[in-house]
This record gives sequence, structure tokens and C-alpha cells, in this order.
Amino acid sequence: MVGKKSFGKRVFVFFVSLFLFTSLVGCGGKSDSTGVKKDVIKIGITQIVEHPALDAAREGFIDALESKGLKDGENISIDFQNAQGDMPTAQTIAQNFVSKKKDIILAIATPTAQAAFNATKEIPIIITAVTDPKEAGLVKSWEKTGTNVTGTSDMAPIKKQFALLKKLVPNAKRVGILYNTSETNSEIQIQRAKEIAPEFELEITTTGVTSVNEVPQALSELLGKIDVLYTPTDNLVASAMPLVASECMKKHIPIIGAERAHVENGALATEGIDYYKLGFQTGLVAVEVINGKNPKDIPIATLENTKLVVNMDTAKGLKIDLPKDVKEQAELLGGDK
Repeated sequence: MVGKKSFGKRVFVFFVSLFLFTSLVGCGGKSDSTGVKKDVIKIGITQIVEHPALDAAREGFIDALESKGLKDGENISIDFQNAQGDMPTAQTIAQNFVSKKKDIILAIATPTAQAAFNATKEIPIIITAVTDPKEAGLVKSWEKTGTNVTGTSDMAPIKKQFALLKKLVPNAKRVGILYNTSETNSEIQIQRAKEIAPEFELEITTTGVTSVNEVPQALSELLGKIDVLYTPTDNLVASAMPLVASECMKKHIPIIGAERAHVENGALATEGIDYYKLGFQTGLVAVEVINGKNPKDIPIATLENTKLVVNMDTAKGLKIDLPKDVKEQAELLGGDK
């Protein structure tokens, strides 16, 4: 009888312990090896450089979290770090986030995403403003990432943009592309542009740079060979857009940009994605992870809708008359509308 009582007591203690454990998990402990449920969620944001598109993506991300009741200083803690365009700094930031045991890392742009992925295969990494995460070595596929990485892509609709180019500058044949030779993001877009160009009877000429200081000399050599400049979603070029636009205007070379911020900084036009909306969608992905979903099971998302934007001051400076349908459909910035 003594033995049976002792056994019964041990069974009772086991079930009480099991109940308490499952209750604690349900009240906010980690749900699994990659879940991040806890009282205050630590989010590290690493951004390769500050420019309007990437800043808008970050703002959209934070607003999406707030829309779901996750506010910095209350139930989340956001640590934002800017690599100032320097890859070693991006690597240091990623390693610091790992050592500080962040629950989630938001990596904005391909270089920071690669730095974060090199630093950890455990902490969930949410990416945005990454053109092709598979080519960048971050995921196994777009549909099922298979790694600790998920998020959104900013793959530019180059076909739409080249169609716009031919509509605004119908006689253009030679298209120049200025890009940062160290950005995988840009190399992917150049390859895509070269594949699409023959459909529009365009020829692509590329010029690579490694720093903003090289931009004036690169443009000096490039602008005499082309009819139009196309600017991809390249972080270095985005940072130098006012300079690029100024040099192009001196030579009366129109710029078709890959995204809105290029137009705001002097490019003629774009039909591109909205980076704030992209960042907002990224934030909703982060919420899924916070709620316990494993990043490896979340597909990489893109924005389907694009926005036509035209800089009227640039159009006037280049003496380009907009077709009626473009003028009716576009968001017109500055100038005499």
C-alpha cells in the first residue's frame, strides 16, 4: 500500500507540473525553437544606408507593428543601426545583434541581409528591399524559404519601366545603367534588364562604381554614349541621386528610375513600387513570426501594384511633353501640372 501511494503521488506531481508548464508557455513563453513570444520583444533593425526608399520601408515596418498593437518602448524594443554604406560595419552590427540576443532582426537591403544571415542561423531574420533573396543566398526558394529568413522583395518591374521609357523617349536606343559593383541586388537587375531590352529595341551599357566619389567620373564617361539613363534600386546610386540627376540634366539625358525616390530627386519618371507599403507588408510578416510561425514556412512576398510618378520640373527642363494618358494616370511632382 505504501508503494502504491508513493506512485500515485508521483503521478499527481507529474500532471501538476505538466499543467503549469503548458500554462506558462501559453502565457508568453517561447512557443518553439524559433517562436519569439515573450513580454518585451527585442527587434534589431540593420539598414545599409539611409536614403528615402529604405527609410520609407523602415517606417512602414514600424507602422505595421503598431497597427497590431506592438509599440516601441511598451511591448517591443527597437534597436536601429545604420551601416553608413559600409559592409564591415553591417557585419559588426549583425554580430552585435546576435550577442545581445535579439528576438528578431529586420535587415533592410541585400548587404545587411547577407551580413545578418552570416551571423546567425537561429534568430529569425525578416528582410525587405532585397531584390532576389534566392540569388543572394538567403533562402532556398521564394515559396518556402527553408531558412531562418523571410520577408519581402523589391524586385523592380523593369518591363513596365522600359515600356514607360519608350513612351516618354520614343527615339531612345541606348540605355545606360550606373550601379555599385558590390551589390548583388544591382547585378540581378542588370541581368534582368539585358534580358528585357531586346523587346523594346534597346541596348544596355553599364558602368560600375564602388563609391559616391566615383560617380561624377563614371557619368562623364557614360553620358556621351547613351540616350537615357536607367537607375536600378541600387543603394549607392540612390544616395547619389541629386548628383546623378544634376549631371544628367546638364547633358539633357532623361533618367528613368526604378522607384519613386529617384523621381523625387530629379529623375524624369518611374513606374515602381511604394517602399512604405513594402515595409508595411514586411511588418505584417514579422507579426506572423512573433505569433510563433517559423520563417522557413513563410514565402517571400512582393508588391503587385505599381505607381506611375513623373517629375514635371525635370520634364520641363528636358522639354519633354507628356503623352495624354501618362499625364492623366501619373502622380505629377512639382512644376506646372
